[in-house]
Amino acid sequence: MIPTTKKEIEALGWDAPDVIIFSGDAFIDHPSFGTAVIARVLESKGYRVAVVPQPNWRDDLRDFKKLGAPKFFFGVTSGAMDSMVNHYTAAKRLRSNDAYTPEGRASYRPDYAVKVYSNILKEIYPDIPVVIGGIEASLRRLTHYDYWQDELKPSLLVDSKADYLIYGMGERPIVALAEAIRSGKSSEEIQKIPQLGYILDHRPDRDGITLASFEECKKNKFAFIDNFNIIEREANKLNAEFLVEPVGDSFVCLNPTYPPATEQEMDEIFALPFTKQPHPRYRGKTIPAYNMIKFSITTHRGCFGGCNFCTIAAHQGKFIQSRSEESIISEVEKLWELPDFKGNISDLGAPTVNMYKMGGKDKTMCSKCLRQSCLFPSMCHNLSHSHAPLLNLYKKVLNVQGIRHAYIGSGIRYDLFLNEKGFLDDTSAPYLRELITKHTSGRLKVAPEHTEERVLQVMAKPSFRLFERLRYEFDKITREEGLKYQLVPYFISAHPGCRMEDMEALSRNRYLKGLYMEQVQDFTPTPMTVSSVAFYTGIDPKTGKKIFVERNIQKKQRQKSFFFNK
Repeated sequence: MIPTTKKEIEALGWDAPDVIIFSGDAFIDHPSFGTAVIARVLESKGYRVAVVPQPNWRDDLRDFKKLGAPKFFFGVTSGAMDSMVNHYTAAKRLRSNDAYTPEGRASYRPDYAVKVYSNILKEIYPDIPVVIGGIEASLRRLTHYDYWQDELKPSLLVDSKADYLIYGMGERPIVALAEAIRSGKSSEEIQKIPQLGYILDHRPDRDGITLASFEECKKNKFAFIDNFNIIEREANKLNAEFLVEPVGDSFVCLNPTYPPATEQEMDEIFALPFTKQPHPRYRGKTIPAYNMIKFSITTHRGCFGGCNFCTIAAHQGKFIQSRSEESIISEVEKLWELPDFKGNISDLGAPTVNMYKMGGKDKTMCSKCLRQSCLFPSMCHNLSHSHAPLLNLYKKVLNVQGIRHAYIGSGIRYDLFLNEKGFLDDTSAPYLRELITKHTSGRLKVAPEHTEERVLQVMAKPSFRLFERLRYEFDKITREEGLKYQLVPYFISAHPGCRMEDMEALSRNRYLKGLYMEQVQDFTPTPMTVSSVAFYTGIDPKTGKKIFVERNIQKKQRQKSFFFNK
């Protein structure tokens, strides 16, 4: 058990933890939660790790003092979500619940949680390194637009006063950093660790790319756009450059990433001794987010879809990192050790479920590629998009003794198996039939996002004609199989480029008649996406042309509600 209290630490016979992680979430020892993964990875390397979940930042700060100082460093994360997305709707209204808190209670973490926690720790323990990471730090690693304050903000390293920032999936950099600190390496040596961000008071003597300064970005929107395009390009490369961004008299430095995790590295992570349950401190309490994922299995990481509004690639990477069948089957078999498991896997998936084991046929071409997406505006001819590995995996999972269902709750990319004329290869039709008949619990959820071509182009999403073809194939299969299943499309309103007449056209589209329609989401600009840059600047970062942006909150809400009031 990962300890969370002084009493639990003493019971383990420790004098002090090596690393103490502060998290905005309740602590759930499940591989779907980054805090648990980092804690278990460090533990597997011989480090003593403790977690302080949801510390009270409004009292005498006893939660920040109760475990004392760690031997090596503090880790800080807001949790599984950006704290501002967690707290506020797209209309900037405070949410009334928090799925990552016991009983779904709100107000158990601060706004800008990483900044708040880190500032407190640096005030109390000025000599102990603070390392920030997770989704909030990762997507705020350099100058970014903050929707909630409606202004550009510098790297979170600046406001948090943290010593180091780890971006992306942090298993390898956190271990490298821990080993460097434990072995007494110099700051100069530590600053060579991949996927690490830090601040220098002098310009670094290293080859790389110097971005426009934070101050220049605030003065000139085109400077911000240029910075973003460079950052995104480097994030999507296998061999990225070292980046430097001046801020005031300092320099934010960002090292390139580690290579994508290998199958063996992925398997090693998921083989760690997760209890897959909330910490015993929550006994008798319900944590909504846990209930959603407790019987789920993650098959891979990353996404090469390149949707302009999405943060997955910016955090998990563009290149797919898959687990082996053996690793996945082993985890499926162990589900029987969990209380209340009845043989139903709630989600056998990933950010984009049907990208399992997909990637470039010729890896040397991938090493030179600068594309944001392997699918938009057209599918890369070097992409291997066979669904055979996934079909084999589904078969083996359903053959595990006692498994009744393995549902797919994650999103699918239907442009990986369909075009406007039909199926793409000989695995495409079998995959869709298998998906519908054996892995759908009554509703197949997909995300066309819009119906209008001009909006879809800005989103970097395929033509709605593909959804029309999908509905044809879905209706055909369910009719042949005698299934009364529903196709549920998701849409986004008020995305840059979307006007009221576009939502009107969406609401009247004849291919949506008879479908279950409750899934229209008001666009929220989140840090480090193309769409958030477009929202802030009023310029399409990819074309440099002006673009319509609906910023009025009431009109944004009208776009969302128009569909339901037709």
